[in-house]
This record gives sequence, C-alpha cells and structure tokens, in this order.
Amino acid sequence: MTDSALAERFRAFIRERNFPCVGAKSALAHDRIEVVQARDIRSAWDDLDIHAALSRFAARYRRDPQPFQSLAVIFAGPEEIDEVAFEQALWARLQSLTDKDVFNGYPADARISPDVANPHFAMSFAGEGFFVVGLHPGASRPARRFEAPALVFNPHDQFESLRADGRYETLRDKILARDKALAGSINPMLARHGDASAARQYSGRQVPPTWRPPFTSRPANDA
Repeated sequence: MTDSALAERFRAFIRERNFPCVGAKSALAHDRIEVVQARDIRSAWDDLDIHAALSRFAARYRRDPQPFQSLAVIFAGPEEIDEVAFEQALWARLQSLTDKDVFNGYPADARISPDVANPHFAMSFAGEGFFVVGLHPGASRPARRFEAPALVFNPHDQFESLRADGRYETLRDKILARDKALAGSINPMLARHGDASAARQYSGRQVPPTWRPPFTSRPANDA
C-alpha cells in the first residue's frame, strides 16, 4: 500500500475549487491527510494492513489531536460500481476491520456508541472513534464521486472539539452551501452531529428511514 499517481489524483480531487468539504481542504493544506492504497474494495486481502494503518493513525492523533486529520484508504477497484454494491462493500470492510479490532483486544472508544441505531454511533479502531466517508465512481452526489472507491476515516473527536469550540455549525453551514452549489440540492442524508446515527451517511446513498446497515456491532462486553 504505497503512494502513487492515484493518491495524487485523490488530493487533486479535494483541491478542486468546487469540492464542498472545507474540512478536507484544510486537512490537505496542512498535510494532515494520510493516504494508503489497497486492492479491490470487495476483497479482504488488505484488511490487516488497513487496520494496522488505522491503529498507527489513532495513536498519532491522540498524541497531537489537531483538526483536521484524516486517513484515506483508496482501493484500486472496481472501476465501475453502483451505489448498492459500494454500500455492501463498504460495510463488509468495516465489519472485517471491526472484527480484527476486537480480536486484537482493542477496547471501543467509550465516548461513542457501537450501536448503529444510536445517534452517537461511530466506528472504533484502536480505541479511537471514527466517522467514515465513502467515495466511488458511481456516487449520485458529485462530492462523493471519485474515480476509485475510497474510505476516508475521520476522528470522531474532531467533531466534538468543533462543537465545544462553537465552530461546528458554521463549518456545517459552509459545507452545506457549497454542496448545494455543486449538486443543485442539499444532501438529504446529512444530519447534525449527534442528531441521528452517522451510519446512514457513510456510503453516500440515500436510504429510507427504516434502513439498517449490514453490520454486527461489537460485543456488548467490548463496548
């Protein structure tokens, strides 16, 4: 999993003038986006390496919890994938990574909920909570439409810090306005941090109120 032209194109994608996420732009400008690469997102081939990268990233973040920081995993394929298939692959990878986290004895981040229906749900790797953003070529929202499948892991703690500092609403409003300018409408899946389970936002697909991800939460005694 080494850097390459694909990783640079991912950075260029974020640098594009119309890209709406100003947090990602800030992270890139301060060289706080780590990019790793993997094979097909439908394959578990690189999951051990991805989990190891997440563990190292979590440790670095705890040593220096500067906003904004992200770990982006870019997959070589498939080159064509629809929203349903991407959603299935995303949750398969997150399930595999969670299973490895539990196997390695990492406790869940006590600041988040492992229950996918809980408004305070987040993924947890190496004891650090994460909000995950999926991108892929078949995304209906332009902001999620990158040439290759990708999972971007963002420390959950960043959003809590922004809220505590009074910056969250301003940042959210700016992103929503930019996303509307790019797509012609506001993403209906976006919710305020802590108002609804963020799991509904991970893949970028518009899902009904009754939707639940194909994901088995961590064991209760591990939460």
